[in-house]
Amino acid sequence: MNRKIKVIVVDDSALVRSLLAEIINRQPDMECIGTANDPLIAREMIRELNPDVITLDVEMPRMDGIDFLGRLMRLRPMPVLMISTLTERGAEVTMRALELGAVDFVAKPRVGVANGLQDLAHQIVDKIRVAAVAQVHRAVPAANPALTPANKGAAPVSSATLLGRLSTEKIIAIGASTGGTEAIKEVLVQMPADAPAIVITQHMPPGFTTSFAARLNGLCQITVKEAVNGERILPGHAYIAPGGKQFAIARSGANYVAVVNDDPPVNRHKPSVEVLFKSVAACVARNAYGVMLTGMGADGAVAMREMKDAGSYNYVQDEASCIVFGMPREAIAHGAADEVLPLTQIASALLGKLRTAPDHVRHRI
Repeated sequence: MNRKIKVIVVDDSALVRSLLAEIINRQPDMECIGTANDPLIAREMIRELNPDVITLDVEMPRMDGIDFLGRLMRLRPMPVLMISTLTERGAEVTMRALELGAVDFVAKPRVGVANGLQDLAHQIVDKIRVAAVAQVHRAVPAANPALTPANKGAAPVSSATLLGRLSTEKIIAIGASTGGTEAIKEVLVQMPADAPAIVITQHMPPGFTTSFAARLNGLCQITVKEAVNGERILPGHAYIAPGGKQFAIARSGANYVAVVNDDPPVNRHKPSVEVLFKSVAACVARNAYGVMLTGMGADGAVAMREMKDAGSYNYVQDEASCIVFGMPREAIAHGAADEVLPLTQIASALLGKLRTAPDHVRHRI
């Protein structure tokens, strides 16, 4: 019999600790080996019990979850699943937690916590399983002054060569899931102000993509925003699928426009990478570039192959740099990848490809 996933629950609420422990212990492949009501107690438990995963609340006495996470990821990197409150403040803090190295998060309700957590039980245990196999990397703080909010609009250091007219004829489509918020940032901060339009699906629930887009917008030369139904897709902009909605693009005359709707989940996801990539294959074809980043599962792999068959050029993140290699692995297995690269090389390879694109692919079909 395989060894069970050992989990420590860290939360200042006795009710939440009890509920999470119960949810975990119901699973045949995992067990809650301890609970702690604050990070200082948790620190000693981690040393003694050596868990595979910890679940971590944000607001706790003596030391908040973000401070604790920062110290943990510097000194003893390990898989952490954040348990966040579904508020604007909670979303901002969650983005910070993902920057520091948390694998993923679950948004708990502000009211009706008992019933709410039971409703989320399937999601919680699925994310614990993913965290248990994730490749956790020691967090390295960003230190590029050219990409700070104060310098937004200044010429980027590493991407100063402008793309010009070419950028109006291309679409870059990015798909990601677990670990994707930081991977997407790594790609976008290297994009020059006149980069082609970028459309992005990152698996994320409602209420969190607004903070995600705002955080990226403050770091990037391009404008980053949530996609709005019917808006024109413009160069120099990145459009993120709103949490809990499906996002695709369509043609409207000579332009591309965003399609944001409440269609059902695809591959259990809403937003789904499959939905976005299928639309790109259909209406952008050989003027598209695909990028598949870290994530669990297979969402988007089939549609990325459709993009390739339609003439796109596709990049897939390599296993060593992924938090979870599921979605990239499936894209490779479906024959969708033109290049498999470390995360840090994807943006430069993409920009190089754009700048050297032969004339016959520079024009819309």
